[in-house]
Amino acid sequence: MTTAARPGQFTGATDNAANGGLFTDTKIDGIPDLVAADVLSAQTSATTATTQAATATTQATTATTKATEAAASATAAASSATAAASSATSAASSATTASNSVSSVNTNATNAAASETAAATSATNAAASASTASTQATSATTQANSALSSASAASTSATNAASSATTASGHATTASGHKDTATTKASEASTSATNASNSASTATTKASEAATSATNASNSATTATTQASTATTKASEAATSATTAQNYALKVDGAVESSNHSAKAWAIGGTGVTDTAGSGSAKSWAVEADAVDGTEHSAKSYAISGTAIAAGSAKQWAIGGGSGFSTNTAVAGGVYSAKYYAEQAAASADSFDDVYLGAKSSAPSQDNDGDALTTGDLYYNTSDNDLYVYNGSAWEVAATSVASLPTAGFTIAMGIAL
Repeated sequence: MTTAARPGQFTGATDNAANGGLFTDTKIDGIPDLVAADVLSAQTSATTATTQAATATTQATTATTKATEAAASATAAASSATAAASSATSAASSATTASNSVSSVNTNATNAAASETAAATSATNAAASASTASTQATSATTQANSALSSASAASTSATNAASSATTASGHATTASGHKDTATTKASEASTSATNASNSASTATTKASEAATSATNASNSATTATTQASTATTKASEAATSATTAQNYALKVDGAVESSNHSAKAWAIGGTGVTDTAGSGSAKSWAVEADAVDGTEHSAKSYAISGTAIAAGSAKQWAIGGGSGFSTNTAVAGGVYSAKYYAEQAAASADSFDDVYLGAKSSAPSQDNDGDALTTGDLYYNTSDNDLYVYNGSAWEVAATSVASLPTAGFTIAMGIAL
């Protein structure tokens, strides 16, 4: 059975029957070209696979480095950023995947190299066999043309050539299989390299995310530390202020700051306030019986004291001197209380009222208190405008009115009274 030659592959085939060759099968004639082309393709695929494997290895190394850096960053930020730790873990996993992919690429590259070597060996064997077949065919042709007697030898040589051709065909088939294996392995190497590149890219992305998360966590931690420090300072200041405020409110065993005392000390007394020159609590200034600051007395003493105030208390000046507040007892320096002078004024007024009975339209028969008239009593008669005096038994004119002096009677009466 004849198999057509591969288009464009058997450009060097010249030993077929049409060209005077011994063989009629074009497939066998084109084995050297086919094997050479397959070997070249396998070598190219292997080279490409090796290059891709090297690229994948470089990318995997970069991914491993980035994953290591991401892991370090994640470790530093672990206490404050769970998200950063998760990202770092993802990066580490991606790096492991990339490393595994690179290992697979290396294996595939090794297999491709082995296939290349096997193909080269097969090609060498095929070339040797073809050379042998060509030599033998040439010998057979010469012997056939020289004499029929050489036909048997030529036939034998042909048989040998056919065997060699069969061997070469087997080697070619093997080379083709190796080529297919090399192509498959190269494709697998390319896929593995792509996977490694993708894994390395994922690892780089995860590492970047981890670095960002770590930076954010670091910034948050710094902010938290600053705020905590500020809070601690403010708390300390607040505690100090609270203590100071409490002392200004309640402290009575001395000054709060310098010569400043608490509200309680100024209210009810305390060390440095009570019985201290220039000081004294509000309570002392209100009710203390003794001198508050050594010289001055309290409001109560000035108001109701009977003995503490040498110049006299308000109560003494109101109703009477001495501890008994007697009206007839002088308060200080021979001067009496207001009550005393009021009583004296009242007595004087009553005495005058008992003598001058005032203006009346007719002669009275009693004084203003309803008592009997006494000698010397006076009254002004508004009917005749005369001043009358009581002589002990009757009223008689004491002075006659002067027209130019409407109040002459009163003036005269005052003159008599005084």
